[in-house]
Amino acid sequence: MTTSSLLEFARGPLFRLSFAILILGLGRIIFLEIWGIIKAYGNTCDMKMPWQLIRSRSLEWILPVKRMMRNRDVYSVVSFLFHFGLLIVPIFLFAHINLWQQSVGITWPALPYLWAFWLALSTIVFGATMLIGRMAVKQMRFLSKPQDYFWLILLLTPFVTGFICANLSINAAFYQFIMVVHVLAGDLIFILIPFSKIAHCVLAPFSQVVGAIGWKFPSGADEAITRTLDSPKG
Repeated sequence: MTTSSLLEFARGPLFRLSFAILILGLGRIIFLEIWGIIKAYGNTCDMKMPWQLIRSRSLEWILPVKRMMRNRDVYSVVSFLFHFGLLIVPIFLFAHINLWQQSVGITWPALPYLWAFWLALSTIVFGATMLIGRMAVKQMRFLSKPQDYFWLILLLTPFVTGFICANLSINAAFYQFIMVVHVLAGDLIFILIPFSKIAHCVLAPFSQVVGAIGWKFPSGADEAITRTLDSPKG
């Protein structure tokens, strides 16, 4: 298989397959979470839910500005900015929107070129900073697992290769090779997301609901606790 045919395969059938795996995998996770919430809610004796608290905590998780200001943790700020670019650039880059239009027939407004350029470059810098921090800082190195390094490198790969192809003058053969790496890395990310901790971005709206229900006792639990406390100890 030539580089050009591999690129067409990665952009076409493999992209559609990886996107289908992503949607079906995330759909399964969401279904199981909702089903678990329904079962837990049905078993509780207290039907009142602190919806306002759940909403505020979910928003704080999605936009952790207060937490970052409170902790004043440089790593937290760098991590937030890295994840921001990680989401915005792939979704609103013109070349990616064009690929979506060709593959599944949908389109939406794109980022201006300069915005995409600086946001992609800053994402690479922030991601590299996180990677170096995990390797250089003793406490972070102790807490980091092999998958943490793997995911940082994998997530940075499409950004670095895409930035090279979009902004550097390289010959056609090298361009095709870098673009193959770029597209294959993106496809691999799609495939792995439902089976990794990255899926927590989808579970965020449900985590606070699960936590709120988890603190409620099921129906009849108070009588069972009373009987246990009153029973003679052997």
